Amino acid sequence: MVSAKSVRRIGVLTGGGDCPGLNAAIRAVTKTAIMEYDLEVWGIEDGFLGLIQDRVRKLSTGDVSNILGQGGTILGTSNKSDPARFAVGADLEGRPIFADVTATVVETIRQRELDVLVCIGGDGTMIGAANLVRQSVPCVGVPKTIDNDLMHCDLTVGFQTAVEIAAELLDRVHTTAASHHRVMLVELMGRNAGWLTLHTGVASGADVILIPEIPYTVETICEHCLSRSRQGKAFTIIAIAEGARSPEGKATVSRTVADSPDPVRLGGISQLLAGQIERRTHLETRATILGHVQRGGPPCAFDRVLATNYGHAAINLVLAGHLNRVVVMQDGHITSVPIGEVAGGQRLVDPHHPLITAARSIGTCFGD
Repeated sequence: MVSAKSVRRIGVLTGGGDCPGLNAAIRAVTKTAIMEYDLEVWGIEDGFLGLIQDRVRKLSTGDVSNILGQGGTILGTSNKSDPARFAVGADLEGRPIFADVTATVVETIRQRELDVLVCIGGDGTMIGAANLVRQSVPCVGVPKTIDNDLMHCDLTVGFQTAVEIAAELLDRVHTTAASHHRVMLVELMGRNAGWLTLHTGVASGADVILIPEIPYTVETICEHCLSRSRQGKAFTIIAIAEGARSPEGKATVSRTVADSPDPVRLGGISQLLAGQIERRTHLETRATILGHVQRGGPPCAFDRVLATNYGHAAINLVLAGHLNRVVVMQDGHITSVPIGEVAGGQRLVDPHHPLITAARSIGTCFGD
């Protein structure tokens, strides 16, 4: 068992999908560890893949200077490198062969003499961290994901930037919808959680917001569009989550990635629904899929501050001896919860969430 006094070397990695604010978190972790506690910090390249392939480099304060507002991650990342289920090859028919390479990861950590890992990531990264905790590798988590769906955490790094980017893009769609008198669907990311679509839809004044947690009916959506048309409102903006679905339907899958631990990639529901709306209402309808633009580019000021606070708190947890925990925001305060309570779950939107109630009160349709 590692004690706070024995910690000298910290490893830091960014896992899963990229998002704005990762570099701000790396910067906070590295500078706090070096400048406040005189520790060594080692950057692990491409998430857990760097531990599988032994790609680790020492970081200095200079390495993390001037990256606060930089998008992406200077360490790189990977969403295909779960040590417990890692693709090591393919069979004769091209299907991936998976193996548990956790022992390789543990050996790299031992060889590099890393006392604690700081894992910056979402649910997939925390699953990987929980796996290492079971192998007696001390870990501390920092939450990031534009989906904002990490269990027991109100705000993840990257979410607010994604909302601002998506809201601006919906504002731009709004003007062309009004000019051409169209129904316009804008599809957002979020997997099976509707946080990004809910906040973006409310922020941009979308007329219809469709999230996975509230199944929609095509009839309800069409009637709302026609009702607006009858009232002289010649266009309708629909913010739709990639995981939205009807009561009897499944989420729309755009493709599968065979060698990924989570092979399903959602997408395309906006195009499917646009055709259904146009056929039923005879209103000109278009669909736009925002895609990866939502998680690219520099973080907003809020995410820079949040990532700095989270990174600093993560190192403080390490030095206080509070290991195997994830830094989280709850009710406006930074605290922490055990990694095991976060891994493997997904924080979904409560259909009775106050923001949904507020949106309904001003006439927003949720398709139900």
